[in-house]
Amino acid sequence: MNAPTEIRNFKVFELKNVLNSIEEAVGLGNEFYTDDSYFKFERDRVLAQGWACIGFASDVGTNNYVKPIEFMGLPLLMMRNRDGALQVFHNVCSHRGMKLVHEAGEIQGLIRCAYHSWTYDLNGALKGTPHVGGINQHKDPRFACEKHGLKALRSHVWMDMVFVNLSGTAPAFEDAIRPLTERWEQFLGKDGMSLLRAPISDGAMSIEVNCNWKLAVENYCEAYHLPWVHPSLNTYSRLEDHYNIMFDGNFAGQGSYAYNLADIEGTSLPTFPSWPADRMRNAEYVAFFPNVLLGIQADHAFAMVLEPLAANKTVEHLRLFYVGDEAARKDIYAASRHAILSAWRVVFSEDIGAVEGMQAGRQSPGYQGGVFSPEMDVPTHYFHQWAARRILSANGQGQEAA
Repeated sequence: MNAPTEIRNFKVFELKNVLNSIEEAVGLGNEFYTDDSYFKFERDRVLAQGWACIGFASDVGTNNYVKPIEFMGLPLLMMRNRDGALQVFHNVCSHRGMKLVHEAGEIQGLIRCAYHSWTYDLNGALKGTPHVGGINQHKDPRFACEKHGLKALRSHVWMDMVFVNLSGTAPAFEDAIRPLTERWEQFLGKDGMSLLRAPISDGAMSIEVNCNWKLAVENYCEAYHLPWVHPSLNTYSRLEDHYNIMFDGNFAGQGSYAYNLADIEGTSLPTFPSWPADRMRNAEYVAFFPNVLLGIQADHAFAMVLEPLAANKTVEHLRLFYVGDEAARKDIYAASRHAILSAWRVVFSEDIGAVEGMQAGRQSPGYQGGVFSPEMDVPTHYFHQWAARRILSANGQGQEAA
């Protein structure tokens, strides 16, 4: 695939400046946040090389269920077969490229293309080809149905999130996520992730923001903005209580030594049994590049999936998870769950003005990528370097992705 002209001709020198040490570096230029041609290039040549999240498995909660997804304009289909296995396919008929499924729902029989009535089962196999060999000739020795089923993508479900590797060339998902799970064993133990449960209610919200998805990642990675953007949060988890996190090329964020929402909001929820007793107020907030923001606290975790709609528009999908079945399902914890969701709603809503303000500023020729605080912006610079390496590599500039 040829890169759009705007990307092929972009000044490579400017991108390489992102890779300088933080005190000499500049950030990504405006085009990478505002240009529609780059948005498509980024999907096909940057995000496609790794594991991007497209949604939540619980949204395809029953057998025989399908849910169409648009990922940066690409029509995809999450599908759970009759045995409960979830797969992701390109949501197009193999015959003439007709989009197959337009609404989520249960499939009683087969998936039928509205154009020529070709049909597919819930494993993606092509089952029916009416008149393919002529009138009333529904089979043809010249046409092998088994070669023309729906086109599957590499996919993996982790922490209820559905990840896809569009290029088919990324390392195994287990290898990609392992640095994070190994890091978080200090809090969760070996089996802590298996205890996470999504609540029946008070566990989800979505926010549409007028910004590029990368600005949401950058904002999440740093605590520098807390005193001015999150004054309430900063009263109990202050700027000086935070530390930077960067590791393995694909992860960056921040941690807190003073997370204290339970006392502030009066919540009372089960905690991870392996969480160290002397670190109950520790919390970590890590971006898993490209588009997932994760948080763990002693009594709950969350995942935010960034859905890029356009160069200047993103939907943030938050899901909360609690420790064990009772914490997620029993009425006794409903008030605590509601308080936690409300608290995070305030925090993420407060960020809207910041990320939208940065997006508006990317229209200005007076901004040329910006600079970084050598102390406070280290995770943000780390993300810029991650992106720059991948852009250069995808653009044939010989830069190895970390």
